Amino acid sequence: MTGTAPRRRGRPSRTQSADAPATRDRILAAAREEFSERGYDKTSVRGIAKTAGVDSALVHHYFGTKEQVFEAAVEVAFAPALKVRDTVLEGPLDEVGERMTRVIFGLWENPVTRTPLLAIVRSAVNNETAAAVFRRLVAAQLMRRIAGRLDVPDAELRTELAAAQLVGVAMMRYVIKIEPVASADPEQIIARIAPVVQGHLTGP
Repeated sequence: MTGTAPRRRGRPSRTQSADAPATRDRILAAAREEFSERGYDKTSVRGIAKTAGVDSALVHHYFGTKEQVFEAAVEVAFAPALKVRDTVLEGPLDEVGERMTRVIFGLWENPVTRTPLLAIVRSAVNNETAAAVFRRLVAAQLMRRIAGRLDVPDAELRTELAAAQLVGVAMMRYVIKIEPVASADPEQIIARIAPVVQGHLTGP
């Protein structure tokens, strides 16, 4: 016997602890990839660990359950949207519909942000646990902030209808890929959708 105490299951080694930020990032990247390709139900902690090149116990150590891994992945994936959130809220309210539409479709058109968005949408559509995480994050971080700018009694309903409009078109274009929406010029889509979004937010 060497006298060295065995490492507790789930605890990172000293090398892994020193490289913790990189390891966490690798696990999150693997999680986004797995959730995007497989959806929430078919993704497992073991599969995420395999893609990340780590032991599944390490995934549990850093994030806990699969739901917690998903929530962490969603928060990271949604970071770009949260960063531009204040850009949407700046400026006159009679142009907020176009700003909101342009920002959302800009995220979908960018391959870097599209993959995690696909992971979120596909998982949320097919699994209630994933949907609850998505609702919690979006409602708290994005929708309520936009609704707070609207001086109307039904601001939250208006904001959710605007979001539903954008999510619906995004589903048809990027997830289901229905033609001709899937291959239409993004500027053409923005020009058609922005007035509808504006109407939801500030219309009669």
